[in-house]
Amino acid sequence: MLLATACAPKSSVTGAASVAALPVPTVTGATRIVVQYPAEDATIEARDSTFLLGSVGTGDAALSINGQPVKVWPNGAWLAWVPLPSPEPVPAAAGAPPTETLTFRLVATSPRDSTSMLLKVRRGAAWRADSAGPHIDLTSFVPSGVTWLPASEDLRIQVRATPGAKATLMLADGSSLPLVEEPAAEEVPAGIRAFDRDTANLRPVIRSSRYVGVIRGHSLGDPLGPMLGAVTTSAESGAGAWARVRLEWPTRTLEAVWPLRVALLDTMPQVVRLDDDPAHGGGSDSITVGRAAPGATYNWFFPTGTRAVADRRQNGDVRLRLSAETRAWVSLADVQGMPAGSWPPLGRIGSLTASVAANRTTLRIPAGTRVPFHVSETSHAVSILLYGAVADIDWTRYAPTDSLIERIDWHQDGDNVRIDVTLKRPLYGYRIRWNGTDLLLDIRRPPSIDRSAPLRGLRIALDPGHPPGGATGPTGLREAEANLGIALQLQRMLQDAGATVIMTRTTDTALDLGPRIVMSEAQDADVLISIHNNALPDGVNPFTNNGTSVFYNHEQSLALARAVQRGLVQQLGLRDLGVGRGDLALVRPTWQPSILTEGLYMIVPEQEAALRSTEGQRRYALGVLAGLRAWLLDETRQ
Repeated sequence: MLLATACAPKSSVTGAASVAALPVPTVTGATRIVVQYPAEDATIEARDSTFLLGSVGTGDAALSINGQPVKVWPNGAWLAWVPLPSPEPVPAAAGAPPTETLTFRLVATSPRDSTSMLLKVRRGAAWRADSAGPHIDLTSFVPSGVTWLPASEDLRIQVRATPGAKATLMLADGSSLPLVEEPAAEEVPAGIRAFDRDTANLRPVIRSSRYVGVIRGHSLGDPLGPMLGAVTTSAESGAGAWARVRLEWPTRTLEAVWPLRVALLDTMPQVVRLDDDPAHGGGSDSITVGRAAPGATYNWFFPTGTRAVADRRQNGDVRLRLSAETRAWVSLADVQGMPAGSWPPLGRIGSLTASVAANRTTLRIPAGTRVPFHVSETSHAVSILLYGAVADIDWTRYAPTDSLIERIDWHQDGDNVRIDVTLKRPLYGYRIRWNGTDLLLDIRRPPSIDRSAPLRGLRIALDPGHPPGGATGPTGLREAEANLGIALQLQRMLQDAGATVIMTRTTDTALDLGPRIVMSEAQDADVLISIHNNALPDGVNPFTNNGTSVFYNHEQSLALARAVQRGLVQQLGLRDLGVGRGDLALVRPTWQPSILTEGLYMIVPEQEAALRSTEGQRRYALGVLAGLRAWLLDETRQ
């Protein structure tokens, strides 16, 4: 693979001057190689190529990496897309994931001086069958650790090993279970799946075999104690209770301990209460997130006080039985066990009442207990699914002169109750909260818009993304600095247009995500915009995958995201990467339309230089302003 030295792409907008064409300052000085990414001894995740970026201190230097030339910009910045060098295996401790060392030799030469450096990084070694003989991958046991589960439930297991074996799971009671061989694909890194525009890189590669099986009704390893308790230490030498995997080849038989302890639960339900701040330290958002599988993306948002039945645990995750067919995984740290004999929660949904306030219509849903629920929305409706509940809804009372709610419907769906709220106009925002054991759904009334001055009187929350965290450009510009510069320019533009601006930060100080969201909601912002600039994961080519994008999460924010995307592309003149739905904290709020912009790429030298300049920051701010104004004037959202 040749080293790419291409410049940023030409504008995709006819007649628009690309912000990447702004002058890059010329720097002349001593030659000094600085690598901003990746750091020495960092672990990267890439298949065959990756990017490096940094500076050589002077714009008249020539740079090579492993003998191949790399473009240097006038300010000394450089960005390289390089093939991975031949790896050097790193000795690993027993049971630890194998790693490799990759060495990059950088040489920079100017008319005045020259310098060189070696950069060593690590990469997780792709497991392959041992050519010297049969082999079991001791890092591939799934599951591993500790598990509590019902005796009647299947436990799916798998391990990777050399193909062609007869595989058996040997249990402590002398019984055995056959394991079945299946081809195992090398995982495509998550960053490549999310950001690489070259679909050829998304194809999985079959490199080895895995052996799979199912266990039911067997405890494994030493006793574990209560499901919600601390795990006691167990030594492998505690012998007999451990399961072992046996793989038999014609020439050799191997065995290995399966590093898993399994406890079987009795039939008494374990009722739990959720609380993301059990120590009452403050600063939490009082929400426990639920996932469809451990480590999966967020799908449920359970307020503090929610009760449910816990029916399984895997290491630090606990599974909740929401209904006969629905399960959600939450963090063990957010789970409090209720006393033995506590009743499993059963909501009894009573008559529904809608009332009108100045900025909202509120639907009151009596439930009797804080049962789990899930909210979904479309452009003209909000639906609430209450798990483990029965409907006792004799009356549904509408509010007089309500301009928001068209119709309220409900139906019993197995052991769940579904309430559908159809709206008279497009959904602007909503929030849902407990008031005792009544669930309140607030439907937000859109702000009034003066078409001659659409921003006048609006409350706009501006969030300059980061710190902590954030990307760093080749010459060391931190994303947090660039985001703040753009937001301060946009703040002035919005104020000049008559808006009240709520800034989550005005200085280069760290601020966690939660307080940013709380601030925008507490001050009743009409819109929330989080300003960011982008980078890429390892293994994704930055020359072919940079551009402008805007992210949203909820239906009511999509039109705003599209309008601001058009404004940014027009002003910045970079490749239009389109809008995307993302599970990002700053776009999850529902009380106001919320978007997150990724206008430029910090890691591309000319785009970093533009972000250092007042003109580049001004164009970014103008793009957001133009999109926001166009969205406010769009009659289809009225």
